[in-house]
Amino acid sequence: MNKYLLMLIFSALPLTHFAAEVSGMVEDSTGEPLVGAEVLWQGTSLGTVTDIDGFFTLETTEASNTLQINYLGYETATVVVTDVSEMLLITLAESSARLNDVTITARAAGTVSSRITAVQTQKITGAELCKAACCNLSESFETNASVDVAYSDAATGAKQIKMLGLSGNYVQMLSENTPGIRGLASNYGMEYIPGSWMESIQVSKGTASVINGYEATTGQINVEYLKPQSTSPIALNLMLNSELCAELNATGGWNLNDHLSTGVMLQYRNESMEHDQNNDGFMDMPKGNRINLLNRWYYTDHDYTMQLLVRGLYDDRQGGQTKTWRANNADKTPYDIDIATVRIDGFLKNGYVFDHDRGTSIGIIASGAYHRQNSLYGSTHYDATQGNAYLNALFQTYFDDENRHKLTAGLSFNYDFYDEHLATNRLTNGLFDNIRNEFTPGLFAEYDFKYDEKLSLLVGVRADWSNYYGLFCTPRFNIRYSPWTWWNLRASVGMGYRSPNVLTDNAAMFASSRKIILTEERFAQERAINAGISTTFYIPLGSKELQLSADYYYTHFVECVVADMDSDPHSITFSNLNGGRAYAGNFQAEASMEILRGWTMTLAYRMSDVKQTIGGQLREKPLTNRFKGLITTSYQTPLKKWQFDVTAQFNGGGRMPDPDPNNPLWDSHFKWYPQLMAQITYYGKTWSIYVGAENMTNFKQQNPIVGAENPFGTDFDASMAWGPITGAKAYIGFRWALDRKD
Repeated sequence: MNKYLLMLIFSALPLTHFAAEVSGMVEDSTGEPLVGAEVLWQGTSLGTVTDIDGFFTLETTEASNTLQINYLGYETATVVVTDVSEMLLITLAESSARLNDVTITARAAGTVSSRITAVQTQKITGAELCKAACCNLSESFETNASVDVAYSDAATGAKQIKMLGLSGNYVQMLSENTPGIRGLASNYGMEYIPGSWMESIQVSKGTASVINGYEATTGQINVEYLKPQSTSPIALNLMLNSELCAELNATGGWNLNDHLSTGVMLQYRNESMEHDQNNDGFMDMPKGNRINLLNRWYYTDHDYTMQLLVRGLYDDRQGGQTKTWRANNADKTPYDIDIATVRIDGFLKNGYVFDHDRGTSIGIIASGAYHRQNSLYGSTHYDATQGNAYLNALFQTYFDDENRHKLTAGLSFNYDFYDEHLATNRLTNGLFDNIRNEFTPGLFAEYDFKYDEKLSLLVGVRADWSNYYGLFCTPRFNIRYSPWTWWNLRASVGMGYRSPNVLTDNAAMFASSRKIILTEERFAQERAINAGISTTFYIPLGSKELQLSADYYYTHFVECVVADMDSDPHSITFSNLNGGRAYAGNFQAEASMEILRGWTMTLAYRMSDVKQTIGGQLREKPLTNRFKGLITTSYQTPLKKWQFDVTAQFNGGGRMPDPDPNNPLWDSHFKWYPQLMAQITYYGKTWSIYVGAENMTNFKQQNPIVGAENPFGTDFDASMAWGPITGAKAYIGFRWALDRKD
């Protein structure tokens, strides 16, 4: 296969070498890049769309020398190209009238990769999020090869993400570049961000910018919510699936005057039916109710901008053994799971621009979160409270006339408060109480250099001091070089740190009877070095473009917490690495293209090699997929009335924790399994209706709960999940949005 791939690449080189191209940027009147803007040669169907940075490259043609730029909600612009070597800067003005007649000749990509940033970044747009049910953030990566989402156990419905073969604990989760899902929220927080609330998701691999902190080890995922000044005054999204889970999302944004706008987002979710497809007496998914309310304000006056966001959430989920089991076993004590969560969070952002030409500005960002979770797992009680306060003050400016050299510097402060109480007979003394107050002030500086579209360089360093771990330094380096416009090379290296939270990081263990052994009173700070290299080819094939990419990232842990489930099948032992080894190697190749007008396809394959020292031996980390294959395709009819989306996943096998040799209740390895998802969407003038299905192969992990017949016995374990818990599921949904008049 490598031979044919190289033949394809090199066969395209003569064409790309001699073909003239024009490049440029498309932005709005405020200087913000317009992602997915259509750029085509006037009078032809030859065109492209802008990437995450508003950047485009288009091969010239003898048929026209005039570019036409279209973007919904903006006036169409035309530019006569007289010098192809000139980098174009095109600004679109907002349309004062509704665009009733727009002919789309090129389909905007749902996932856009940046071509000019030093950090390898993908932007998942609203168009991509609409390809599936996408009820929440955890379901937003079904068509993405870089991020995996799977159940962390077979009883609570908790989901975890993985990037570069490692747990989501090593991914810095951000909400509009403020602390997002972390700590107690890491178990269910992915479900607390509804899909219809999100404007976009930015996924960065490897060590990213130091501006947002020191926690990114394998990457950053940043969620951007809908903006009140640009979203619909009223929009609704209703969804019902075959398990009778119903969800309502309502959003709205209003401009109160020329300076002030506000927006409201509401979610209500109800799942009241019990399902037990494998007849083990346990609900496959917990029942529950969730209400989620967000309000944000946006104020701008000349050079000053202010944003305020506040959100409140209540989530209650009830699982465990079913009513049928209880009716048939009235003489036995049922195993109940009850998890109630209250969360309040928000942020305040202030920014002032001193010099628009140099981009000189200051910004002050403050955020806070309060999270309380009361949990019952059979006879185990876990009650915890977390508080977080965060401050980031930064200054940035270009210090040359061409805006090639940018400096960003500032200071930050992070405060975490944890109050955990665990009562269980699985601990040596039956009780675990932990009150932790950690505060971490820090200083940072970052240099960003861009030379046209050829070279991008991002060098950053920060110094932080923790009252728990003392002083530590975070250096990071990212570079991108493009010898030609059709070829990108990137490399990165840097450090990542995190303060371990052993109980919350491993909450899946609560739904088991394993003994909990903590070898340390205070675990060491987790530290890792991440290095990566990637290459991307943009190969023109007629009027289309084939994008081929490959990357390899390696994460080496200097220190980390090891969860040993192998030494004893009836216990889990937590310890520091203590001189052992832990690493993750991750290779990924991907190809994407608009094959025909309106028909796009992406193929990807990823291999992971994740090992750590367990019991004195370097072994493959259990419950980790060795590979993943992805095929996702989408077709949209020319008038955008119908859209058809299909995604196939091929999830590789892996190792299970060592079973008891005298009583082997599970296999030592799990095999690979396929999943198939599809959706059909019909678009009306201001509404759309969609129907789809998930896990159409109906693949389910057999007996995902070990020892389900005796949940209070020594063999019970619901933390051994490696595949789907439920089978095929269908859904239907309806979206409606009121046109925005301003």
